[in-house]
Amino acid sequence: MPALQTELDAFDRVLRDERQLSAHTRAAYQRDLGRLQAFLITQSVEDWGRVGVAHIRQWVAAEHRRGLSAASLQRALSAVRSFYAHLIRHGQASADPAADVQAPKRGRPLPKSLDVDEVSSLLESEPASVVAVRDQAMMELIYSSGLRLAELVGINLNDFRPDEGLLRVTGKGAKAREVPVGRMAARAVRRWVKLRGEMAAPDEPALFVSTRGGRLSPRSVQSRLAQAAERASLPSRLHPHRLRHAFATHMLESSGDLRAVQELLGHASISTTQVYTHLDFQHLADVYDKAHPRARRSGSAETPED
Repeated sequence: MPALQTELDAFDRVLRDERQLSAHTRAAYQRDLGRLQAFLITQSVEDWGRVGVAHIRQWVAAEHRRGLSAASLQRALSAVRSFYAHLIRHGQASADPAADVQAPKRGRPLPKSLDVDEVSSLLESEPASVVAVRDQAMMELIYSSGLRLAELVGINLNDFRPDEGLLRVTGKGAKAREVPVGRMAARAVRRWVKLRGEMAAPDEPALFVSTRGGRLSPRSVQSRLAQAAERASLPSRLHPHRLRHAFATHMLESSGDLRAVQELLGHASISTTQVYTHLDFQHLADVYDKAHPRARRSGSAETPED
């Protein structure tokens, strides 16, 4: 309607001449306010001064249903508040109807994960060198136990207790925890430990070492995983955190036990773990061997390798 557009045009001139905003920023204001104007027309509202809180709430809800993101709605509401500050200053409105309206909370996106088939294609190739045996053990361990990159490179040889299927890791804030190690990962690590002496320098405590004999660096782990993903023809670059995310996602899909996954990941707060799911959590249970796709035991006990 002409009256609505007239005030939008006047506001645009203020943005251009007084606030000296760029054409790009002004276009964003006009786009957001134009959507509100279109909505008001459907509500037969002809005067910006007659817009109420209910109108703004209905408009936000309609835009949200249309697929506008929380961030975009926050930006649009900011534009409306700036516009109403202009209208109030010029006597065209007595109050800002958007002052107390909030956009939907911005949801934390789920981390991009790998599906079980992609993980299998990554982990089930037969290593053809000592370095490849080491790399496979690293990947199995990250996926088996949900390790952070820093936790992986910080592991010492005596932190791994294969007979108990446990691994001691040091997480954020130097907080130590023990995590279970699945059957496949334990086998891969034992295989690496047999060959580790061919690469490790004397008295080097690190479980994973470089070809120079010292503790493997985080950058080297990132590079090796990226190469492994390329060989496995994965569709996108593999970062260590994606394997950790895959661990959490697959565990939750199988068990629904958010508290157990929180403890395994070493999260201080359950809200951090909730990024992976909206499931209600139960009491901490022994879900690891039952749920993890690479930790399930076969019918008979496996004989440890020599």
